[in-house]
Amino acid sequence: MQLKHVPPISTKYWCALICASIFGANTGDFFAGVLKLGHLAGLPILAALFAITVLIEKRDHAKNFAYFWIVIVIVRTAATNLGDVSHDLKLQAPKVIAGLAVVLLTTIVAWRTVYTNRIKAGQDSSPGIVVTNPVYWFSMLMAGTLGTVIGDYFSFGLGFRPFKATILLGGLLALTFVLCKAGLKRERTNIFGYWLAVVLIRSAGTSAGDLLAHSPLRLPLSTLISGLFFVGLLWLWKDRENTNS
Repeated sequence: MQLKHVPPISTKYWCALICASIFGANTGDFFAGVLKLGHLAGLPILAALFAITVLIEKRDHAKNFAYFWIVIVIVRTAATNLGDVSHDLKLQAPKVIAGLAVVLLTTIVAWRTVYTNRIKAGQDSSPGIVVTNPVYWFSMLMAGTLGTVIGDYFSFGLGFRPFKATILLGGLLALTFVLCKAGLKRERTNIFGYWLAVVLIRSAGTSAGDLLAHSPLRLPLSTLISGLFFVGLLWLWKDRENTNS
């Protein structure tokens, strides 16, 4: 993905990622349940949407962050369904979490090498803009899958239910932002702090998405509301940036 299509890491970035995570948790369940695609049949559709978005993005040379956020939601939707496959297979959540954590750590190390080499070579205009190569998107998929399993484990495996799980995981996320504050800014991004925050955002987003889906709103309406809120937030910020420029 072109750097001009990747938003810089900032407070807006993290807020948008949180909203995208909740929306993606809802869209994943919407694909599987409402559209009757199950947890695997919808994955080829999502893969096709990912490929189409990336192909269009490569041909657009104007600055536009929308491509990044569209792909984020697609990947998050796929990760929700992949995480739920472990429930279908009746796998033990702690073992799945451990396995996914090892895979994610391995891909993060590979991605970090590319990231740091590009910065040293002066290929990036800012070290706070992530390098969205294939390894990055695979890492994002694994982080989303891991976050889905953790969120569901807190909500249902440990018996906290979605509301308490959202509070607990949200608290861990807030603590991460406090402890890793210096490493989660545009100027000096800490790779491992970045991915820890992403996993916790996915985890809290999963429980928050379940909370909305199991509320009186139900899944279709909660998906619509979380999607409109996410898009509206990005649109509001875009208008303000255009006004200030």
